[in-house]
Amino acid sequence: MYRILELNPQLQSFAGDIDLRMFLYRATKGRILSEGQTLNDFANAHNYYGFHHVDGGWYYREWAPSAYQLYLEGEFNNWNQTSHPLTRLDNGNWELYLEGDDALWNGCKVKTVVDANMTRTEHLPLYCRRAVQNKTNNTFEAEVVDDRAVFEWTDAGFVGENQLYIYEAHVGMAQEEGRVGTYREFADITLNHIKEAGYNTIQLMAIMEHPYYGSFGYQVSNFYAASSWFGKPEDLKYLVNKAHAMGIRVLLDLVHSHAVKNTAEGINMFDGTTWQFFHDGDKGEHPAWGTKCFDYGKTGVLHFLLSNLKFWMTEYHFDGFRFDGVTSMLYHDHGLGTDFNDNSKYFSYNTHTEAITYLQLANELIRQVNPKAITIAEDMSGMPGMALPIEDGGIGFDYRLGMGLPDMWIRAVKGQDQFWDINKMWGDMCLRRPGENTIAYVESHDQALVGDQTMIFRLAGAGMYTDMDKACHNPTIDRAIALHKMIRLFTLAGGGEGYLNFMGNEFGHPEWIDFPREGNGWSFHYCRRQWSLKNNGFLKYEWLNEFDKDMVALTKENGMFNQRMADMMLMKGPEQTCAFYRNGLMFVFNFHFANSLNNVLVPVHQPGEYTVVLSSDDKKYGGYENVKMQTYSTKAFDGKHYIELYIPARTCFVLKEKVVLPSPAEEPAAEEAPKQAPRKCAAKQAAEVTVEAVAEAKPKRKRTSKKVSGEAASAEEAPKKTSRKRAAKKTEE
Repeated sequence: MYRILELNPQLQSFAGDIDLRMFLYRATKGRILSEGQTLNDFANAHNYYGFHHVDGGWYYREWAPSAYQLYLEGEFNNWNQTSHPLTRLDNGNWELYLEGDDALWNGCKVKTVVDANMTRTEHLPLYCRRAVQNKTNNTFEAEVVDDRAVFEWTDAGFVGENQLYIYEAHVGMAQEEGRVGTYREFADITLNHIKEAGYNTIQLMAIMEHPYYGSFGYQVSNFYAASSWFGKPEDLKYLVNKAHAMGIRVLLDLVHSHAVKNTAEGINMFDGTTWQFFHDGDKGEHPAWGTKCFDYGKTGVLHFLLSNLKFWMTEYHFDGFRFDGVTSMLYHDHGLGTDFNDNSKYFSYNTHTEAITYLQLANELIRQVNPKAITIAEDMSGMPGMALPIEDGGIGFDYRLGMGLPDMWIRAVKGQDQFWDINKMWGDMCLRRPGENTIAYVESHDQALVGDQTMIFRLAGAGMYTDMDKACHNPTIDRAIALHKMIRLFTLAGGGEGYLNFMGNEFGHPEWIDFPREGNGWSFHYCRRQWSLKNNGFLKYEWLNEFDKDMVALTKENGMFNQRMADMMLMKGPEQTCAFYRNGLMFVFNFHFANSLNNVLVPVHQPGEYTVVLSSDDKKYGGYENVKMQTYSTKAFDGKHYIELYIPARTCFVLKEKVVLPSPAEEPAAEEAPKQAPRKCAAKQAAEVTVEAVAEAKPKRKRTSKKVSGEAASAEEAPKKTSRKRAAKKTEE
């Protein structure tokens, strides 16, 4: 029996489905791999296809099984469409050899000409490593990248810290000036902000080439090309190398869930068919995103996508991936409008078993390339086994995103906080699949996009534009700042085994993200990060920034994630007060807007001393210092140990445990030892909140559209609620 069934006994009736999952995984490996071959051996398409210099010349190869004829045109032949035909090989492969070391060169612009279906069309090479826009006619052209150019990496042996504190970032909007930022600016400027904030991992968005800037990078056209929006390939390598030198891991926000429909600059209809990479007919169309859906059952598609993973890890030294849109991959209906309130929703004819197999193969390959790599799944359905090892019947990810947590906080702040049910909120925090690690977060880029609101804006409203000066006293702003700190610490400490923050949200960045588009006059005003707000010394953003920095440092230094689940020690629902313990730290919260609690006895696992090491009410965080930075000694009542606390309203604080052992003088003499009753560890007697206690609860979030197809919003049309999700571009061809 697979371990997934031991962790999830309620899945026993679906044991056959788990067996089928594993059978298809093994069968697919048997089909695509030769005897003795590994996935690492298989995933080398990028070393064969595309442009490669050899002694005395260049090879250019493509995979186009249904094409009649292929040609290469470009600056090297004055854009002659037919002078350089490719030769057909076996298995749908095509090849062209160009004699001479200078037949092509780095930066040489080229296109592929394809004859198919009695039609001649121009495309970008499938494996092109750089695509640039022609400013004259706005079309895209590929540039040859000379593989003889060797980047001098200095990151040999880099691993990264064990605990994940993720900083989700977008290179283009990471600068304060209203324009598209560059890889080198991010490396030289933004990395310093991230390092100072204490985050040890970057999740980089929009790296894979995308023709429409406003898609946030989720409408990928060229899977092997580092986006030219931000610079050249060597500039991206410079960024990753510098991050590693600073001890920062770099994850790629990977889009293998779909691709743009574009044909001139994308991979759609490259060989003249709709089914080269994608399902034919309606199955190949994503109805909500206006994009194309991969056919994961095809060997050629697996070769393309798996090689893509290895390429980003070997060519650019990425340390792993956050897989975008996994829910869309898992189900034939893409999970749209489905309420995943029953286990049968995960195992049915609607389940896309070939996609599950691909994700298993992807995770296995990634570990073969780099055993220390990290993989994270964006799945809102709650698919069992997503973050379990493959041998346990799982899909193989290291973490899943806790996508229900932002929804929980949005629901909470839409109401009045005096009515918050913190007992239920804690239950939502603990809704994690048994044995599966979760990345907790309050908000990501999804909540920061125009049409939605960031947490600080939901709390503060328009007052954050006028009353964030430290000299200004506004009760609404005071409440917003207090709750912003509490919400983030509550989520970090209790919500998962890793933590994520979107760029700028740690200090309550005041603006949403609105990419340049026709509807806003192509403005960059809301597509940047105002780092100066936290540094000028006069604004309250500094308070939020300092608190976030210190809470990250404290929990990281004490290895908080080493204890998988927190122990709830005190829950006073009507008073909206709780205290929980996690790996040597006691977290205390009073969400009530007015009621401060005196002489509260909080149970502890062991006798000793507990020192307040972080308080949201500290003056340097905009507090009133009602929480004293002092040490509390435990008190014994009825054979149990407690600390007695004063817990002010709308505050949170953290105490660090220090176990005090008996002095030698207090210990019994050796000859008397047998007469003493054996000591029992109080920690073993304490009630624990376990994963299994909440395992039966089912996710109840409905899948909504994540990306929006069609043209960018017109100047006359205000952004709608759904416009926060990714917009697709229809290329004029």
